[in-house]
Amino acid sequence: MADATGSSEKDRKEREKDELYALDISGVEWQSAPGTSEHEERVEIAYLPGGAVAMRSSIDHGTVLRYTEAEWRAFVLGARDGEFDLEPAPHNGGTAAVTEQRP
Repeated sequence: MADATGSSEKDRKEREKDELYALDISGVEWQSAPGTSEHEERVEIAYLPGGAVAMRSSIDHGTVLRYTEAEWRAFVLGARDGEFDLEPAPHNGGTAAVTEQRP
């Protein structure tokens, strides 16, 4: 029975993604981090119905990724937890946050 439950959950998630990508987002309001200039390369997000989020690059408006509410929540919580912190790099003066290596 676990396979049937897993399969139905997978089907539900696929339908949810299909519906999300079928959504017309031509009129959404794109937002970026405060303090960034209009001509600076940055990530932009738009809030969609049902808690979903669309994300794009400020220099490539044609490629838009869409995340369900659950996916976005997982990403934000992971970012807050440091999952995406960068190691300091010589080219940026070593100003990025340092994280511990996780097993």
